[in-house]
Amino acid sequence: MKQSFTASVWREGEWYIAQCMQVDVASQGTTEDEAIDNLRDALELHFTPPVATLTPRVRDIEVDIKAA
Repeated sequence: MKQSFTASVWREGEWYIAQCMQVDVASQGTTEDEAIDNLRDALELHFTPPVATLTPRVRDIEVDIKAA
């Protein structure tokens, strides 16, 4: 699914900074185009659901609850 976003781009010293206006995501590059491409990659990663690298062990346990 494609979605459109608005980016603000400015220069800070040797770097171009690209920041998404709708989502708090930003990136940088040595050119304006590179900053936009890096922002695109950062947004794709931002919206990628996390995947567990280790499968957690799930175990049933018993607990003795004493009434007060």
